[in-house]
Parts: sequence; C-alpha cells; structure tokens
Amino acid sequence: MTALPFPIAEDPDPQVAEQGRLLFAGETEFVKGVVAMSGLPDPDRMEVCFAGRSNVGKSTLINALTGMKALARASNTPGRTQEINFFTAGDSHYLVDLPGYGFANAPLPVVEKWQRLLKQYLQGRQTLRRAFVLIDARHGVKKVDNEILSLLDSAAVTFQVVLTKADKVKEKEREQVLDQVRAALSKHPAAYPEIVVTSSEKGWGIPTLRAIIATLE
Repeated sequence: MTALPFPIAEDPDPQVAEQGRLLFAGETEFVKGVVAMSGLPDPDRMEVCFAGRSNVGKSTLINALTGMKALARASNTPGRTQEINFFTAGDSHYLVDLPGYGFANAPLPVVEKWQRLLKQYLQGRQTLRRAFVLIDARHGVKKVDNEILSLLDSAAVTFQVVLTKADKVKEKEREQVLDQVRAALSKHPAAYPEIVVTSSEKGWGIPTLRAIIATLE
C-alpha cells in the first residue's frame, strides 16, 4: 500500500519540540518593513517566509508561534500592508511576513509593483530556507493560491502548506479540504510533501511548526 501523498506532519518528539520551543522562547523583535530589494536586511541568518491570502490568519499564526500577541499587526483592512515585514526569532532566524495577496481593492500598479518585489525576493534571497503557504481550512486552495504556488515553483523555493483555522470546520469537511489541497499540491514540484494543520486559537500544530522551523538546515 503506497503512502498517502502529502500526509499531515506528525507531532515532533520531545527533544525536537523543545528545540522549537527554545527558538521562539527568546526575544522576537520587529526589524523593518521593506518595499524594495535595496531595503532588505543583511542575509546573515536563516529565514523562513509566510505567504497567504488576505484574511487567512497569517498575523495571528505568527503571533501564536512567537507567543507575542501584538507582534504582527493584525490589520482589519485585508491587504493593507504592502511591505515585506522582517522579525527576529532568537539569534538565528528571520521570520518574514509577506503581504497578503488576492485582494482586489489595491490599485493595479500597486499590485504589480509588489508582485515584482515578491518575485525578486523569492528568487534572490539565498538565506531563505522555506516558504510556508497558509491555506484557510474552510476554503482550500483557490486560483490565487495556485498563482503564488507557481511563483514559488519558478523561483525554486521549497514551500510547505500550513492549513489555518482548522478548528472552524468539522472533521469530515476538513478531510474533504485536505483531499482538495493534496490534489492541488501534486501539480507543484516545489511543494514539500507534508502538510501542517493548525489552529492559532486552539494552539493546534503550533509546536509542530516551531519544530520544523528550528530544525531546517
């Protein structure tokens, strides 16, 4: 019997979980918001980035990972922030919050400018180890998500899907969404073959995600 493609990431063993806890137990600070490649911080530490549709729960997830409630500004206006925001995790990592995508209210020149910046960042950042693409458990992969997944393919950046708001759907519906996500991911060569299921509100999957980030090489 062949293993299911894109299984759910298992809980880390205690030692690895502790490694993840320690990484995020230290001081987490906002470094800067970047609107052009020239503004990027020096590539002197490993980094992971978080991408997702507007309102997918990205700021809330970053807050849950770091245990700091107001760290990533949870803006009430979807897509308001057009900056690439850098945060530190301990002395060794950057967490990079990419602007929410797929929101129609932004004027086209703004959208095009940020898409160019995003592409340059993804293709040109040697210290970027993994992109985490957040998918809402209530909606699955939408067309706009596929666009960002294709961009990650073309930039040859390994990405891992993080299902957010998993507590908002019943288990049966969640399985259906997971099937849809798996089918979508099978078309993307840069997809990492495990999915992390999370709920920032309930704390589900947060230790797993911390451990994954802490053990990237």
